[in-house]
Amino acid sequence: MSPRITLASGSASRRALLAGAGIDADSIKPNVDEDAARAAMRAEGMSVRDQAMQLAELKAIKVSARTPGLVIGGDQMLSLENEAFDKPADLDAARDHLRKLSGKTHTLETAIVICENGTPVWRHLARPKLTVRELSDAFVDSYVERAGEALLSTVGAYQLEGLGAQLFTKIEGDYFSILGLPLLPLLDYLRTRGALES
Repeated sequence: MSPRITLASGSASRRALLAGAGIDADSIKPNVDEDAARAAMRAEGMSVRDQAMQLAELKAIKVSARTPGLVIGGDQMLSLENEAFDKPADLDAARDHLRKLSGKTHTLETAIVICENGTPVWRHLARPKLTVRELSDAFVDSYVERAGEALLSTVGAYQLEGLGAQLFTKIEGDYFSILGLPLLPLLDYLRTRGALES
């Protein structure tokens, strides 16, 4: 019998990616204080990529401790010159994010961890790099007005699958990882566990 798959996340985009790939996964939002966890990790001087991996693991462990089968935890952080960007608190913060990213290349530290019986059994980190073109203030204002509140749900204040495509001159890395879930290596692991047909 194939193992049950659960996504330890409230992320609509991660759920949609799994569903689009034909994975029937339950979704349970983990009871994790991410702000407090991030603050503690940053106080310790932890790298942005390690913060993303630790948060993904924390979420997966929390749900896996009480949920049978394979539990997928994910986290994504934006790193610009080793500074971590969190989701913008409001549209003014989104504008500020975009102005800081303008003309520069940033990395999306995209981590997933799978746990079973409360123990990590698989980890993967994808690190797509995205180069933002020089953005005028007029463009930033217009973009934020058009995209609206949806920008507050993403670390870079953009959604590549929508208007956000207009921000970039170059993208290195896979599309699914940019959207928040390294789907191809995840599918490969699930096949090795018999959760998907090979």
